[in-house]
Amino acid sequence: MSYRANPQSVSVNSHNDCCSLMSLSAKRVHIITWNVGSAMPPDDITSLLGLNVGDGNTDMYIIGLQEVNSMINKRLKDVLFTDQWSEVCMDALSPFGYVLVTSQRMQGMLLLVFAKYFHLPFLRGIQTQTTRTGLGGIWGNKGGVSARMNVFGHSVCFLNCHLPAHMENSDQRMEDFESILQQQQFEGQAATGVMDHDVVFWFGDLNFRIEDLDMQVVKSAIDNNKLSTLWEKDQLNMAKGSETVLEGFHEGPLKFPPTYKFDVGTDTYDTSGKKRKPAWTDRILWRLRPMAQVSNSMSKRSPLSGLTSGTCVSQHFYRSHMEYTISDHKPVSSIFTLQRKRYYGFWTLTLFVEDEWTEISDAVAKYKVAPNFARSSWDWIGLYKVGFKHHKDYVGYVWAKQEESDFLRQEHQVREELPKDSGDFILGYYSNNMSSIVGVTEPFQVCGGVLERAVLGRRG
Repeated sequence: MSYRANPQSVSVNSHNDCCSLMSLSAKRVHIITWNVGSAMPPDDITSLLGLNVGDGNTDMYIIGLQEVNSMINKRLKDVLFTDQWSEVCMDALSPFGYVLVTSQRMQGMLLLVFAKYFHLPFLRGIQTQTTRTGLGGIWGNKGGVSARMNVFGHSVCFLNCHLPAHMENSDQRMEDFESILQQQQFEGQAATGVMDHDVVFWFGDLNFRIEDLDMQVVKSAIDNNKLSTLWEKDQLNMAKGSETVLEGFHEGPLKFPPTYKFDVGTDTYDTSGKKRKPAWTDRILWRLRPMAQVSNSMSKRSPLSGLTSGTCVSQHFYRSHMEYTISDHKPVSSIFTLQRKRYYGFWTLTLFVEDEWTEISDAVAKYKVAPNFARSSWDWIGLYKVGFKHHKDYVGYVWAKQEESDFLRQEHQVREELPKDSGDFILGYYSNNMSSIVGVTEPFQVCGGVLERAVLGRRG
């Protein structure tokens, strides 16, 4: 059995609406943003992730959190151990085959990127950035955390922001957003800045409010499901018409009630002395580089702009989750499909493994590398139980050492360690130079009980 870490060249014929065509290069991305108000994670996030109704076709989950508990004693524990929110997300997603690709924490802000394990070889150039904007750039309670990568040939940046609060700070929110864009630069990539990427997803507690209308008018519109009457007074919608930095950003219609501010533990808008006016503070937007195409399948209109550079995006839904009451914000989620008209696979290496391991002699990993693949003596091949959480969650590993004598060889072999427990496993090749898994096998079965550690070796 073998799994090659690249697809064959895939081509889709040109069409005015490329987003209506499905191909092997179409990937579904589920994005979630939630200001959790320093609360502990709920016991069950199944419905938030859509795992109870999903069809299993989601390829990636992107989770952006704000106001994760960042008290000093809590942050020290999170340095020594994985934070509780990351653990809850990994525990929920790993049984469905999702692996944590990367994460970035800045005080109370957290960004998590998950993908199906068999997609890992196609996620390249992974980098993260943080920008503090609180207290004039000193404090990280406000700002942005991002992760960029090439996703099946798309250059994509996911940007999770927490912008300044309060009605009167709309201009400051825009200034901070521009500052985040200016400061976040990535190394060694064609897309060095956030806006240089084929696709940018911008989400978070953006803190924009509803202007002019008083509390009674806003609540009446919510109660009578006349949300569209509030859209033109939403500060972010208003800014789209005047702020150059927002040119090209798209957002689905706000057909869900404002997600802030609620009495914690309820679905009741703020009854405290402050009586904050409801607002759509929690948002998910996206932007394509100029000349790309956009489709919103929820709207009767599907705005298409110019000729495509190879990438198009469809939004399938945009909603809030009223059932979660641990915070004064409601979480917001959206599902997108990313697609290229033409995608050429890139082959790095192929891993081969037996269908079943019953003896030490079966515990052999063979791999073939591309001629231009830059190997490192720190590369390794991990043995993972199906359902593993991240690239370090291996049962065992062996070094994929490279000797001078086989520098020109493309085919190699190492002996693996047999686990103590039987079950379904996969092998993954971790590249030190790329800081990611660049090849995986299909699942195979390990039979038998406790076996001696396999001896590392290489056969000619």
